[in-house]
Amino acid sequence: MKLIQSPRASAILYNILVGRADSRPWLLPANICPIVPITFLKARVPFEFVDISADTLHMDLGQAGDLVKRRKFGGLLYAHAYGDLSTPLDFFSALKVHAPDTLIVDDRCLCIPDPEPIHADADVILYSTGYAKIAELNFGGYAFLRDDLNYHSASLPFKSEHHDEIEKLYKQAIQTHERFIYHDSDWLQIDPPFPAWYDYSLQIKTRLAASLSHRESLNRIYESNFPKEIQLPTNYQTWRFNIRVKNKSQVLSAIFKTGLFASSHYASLAGIMADGSAPHAESLADEVINLFNDEHFDEEKTLKVCDVISRNL
Repeated sequence: MKLIQSPRASAILYNILVGRADSRPWLLPANICPIVPITFLKARVPFEFVDISADTLHMDLGQAGDLVKRRKFGGLLYAHAYGDLSTPLDFFSALKVHAPDTLIVDDRCLCIPDPEPIHADADVILYSTGYAKIAELNFGGYAFLRDDLNYHSASLPFKSEHHDEIEKLYKQAIQTHERFIYHDSDWLQIDPPFPAWYDYSLQIKTRLAASLSHRESLNRIYESNFPKEIQLPTNYQTWRFNIRVKNKSQVLSAIFKTGLFASSHYASLAGIMADGSAPHAESLADEVINLFNDEHFDEEKTLKVCDVISRNL
């Protein structure tokens, strides 16, 4: 596999989509990061959402498989929920047998970044080291591409204020559950400069070592303070520490009132960025709270958050 670098992981995805020049729609998980479908909109490539599985929290492979058997798709993007590393190798292999020209993107942007390619029967393995990722460098994305996959980097103008504006608009659409209307702008940073791979990979390794140690320390506090039944399984807890509660809005409100913070990713985008509904993705979004375990949080804040949540469960 060949290595590709870019200022953002979404820039690599954009280049792949534009380079394919394929008008067939793609399949995306309904609770994908919003910037992914917005990248498709910028590239003018259609997409449809697939619900997640209530058991795995990943894309419902049964639903995706049924769609692929009935119709032709340009590609499928598989995202690892909350950075869980498990990969449906059998599904990828079966998809390649049934529809060999369907491109598979293995989106590992929330996973621990790996500097070596992984054998996963995927055409593209995509990583990010941007804001709020496990190795947070606040820039950068890289991917391993199948050797025979053509790749050419476009050159686009970029304005940071356009990026801020589109972020504001999609957050507003999600909050109000209204249809997001895309208007093209210079929001995507795609051009170099970015560091040489040796320097970049060294930064990743250095940042990752400190990040994983810090996350492990804070996760131990979360684990010991919450009932096991509200915690997601351990393999979902590296990117952030995730809990599921029935009174999510009340718990979040209590956290914010104390001057602390937590996040609420990822909402279902079905009905917002494309037609359809995704009951399991919506159910997860109604209950999940992501608790911070990165360098923006420390043990004192973690203990305070635990106390606030415990008092409001």
